[in-house]
Amino acid sequence: MPITVEEALNEWLPVWVIIDGSDDNSEQLLKPLQAKHPETLKIIKLANNIGKGAAILHGLTQARAHNYTHVLTLDADHQHPANYISKFMALSLKNPSSMILGMPEFDASAPMLRVKGRKISNWWANLETLGWGIKDSLFGMRVYPIEDLMTVMQSTSWARRFDFEPEVAVRLAWLGVSVLNISTPVRYILKEDGGISQFKYGRDNLLLTGMHIRLFSEFLLRLPVLIYKKYSPTR
Repeated sequence: MPITVEEALNEWLPVWVIIDGSDDNSEQLLKPLQAKHPETLKIIKLANNIGKGAAILHGLTQARAHNYTHVLTLDADHQHPANYISKFMALSLKNPSSMILGMPEFDASAPMLRVKGRKISNWWANLETLGWGIKDSLFGMRVYPIEDLMTVMQSTSWARRFDFEPEVAVRLAWLGVSVLNISTPVRYILKEDGGISQFKYGRDNLLLTGMHIRLFSEFLLRLPVLIYKKYSPTR
């Protein structure tokens, strides 16, 4: 984590770190960086693990209270390239009404089962949004307009765990938020090199399956409105 946070601090300020009930001594490891960047590094420690989406919502609520308008999210495990933060933010500054989604470029370290499996979720996300432009529904490095994301999160009690990224991408598309994609390299760190994956194949694939069943059912009800939005000349 400290490597990712330090790299992020070199790219953009401020940086907020949300520790979601972790017991791996993360807060102590970050103390030297916090002493070095007391005004620009904020650490939010949650007492219990509440899930990725819920943790982001916790930070999002505070960010809005501080009058921020956009938020960039990335994982702290060094999987996402911090040196791409400036590229994401520059595109967001030019297109403030859009969500900026990372589109992963996998190398040989990526588990083939994960690479091929995500294509299923991407197919469903594009069906549920009538091909709105979501190139990857699961990648966690993104820029969101805060107000739009808050609207989406307040509209559902879901999207609080591993289902966060695909569900909010679909719901933001339903809201009419345009999509811009950035090809982004991603690395999978081997277990022997300290890599820790929180992804559980059975649990999380079951969660994603249930999510797409819910979203597809709602998609059918929204279909006339979505067709209008997609083909509206003002889009």
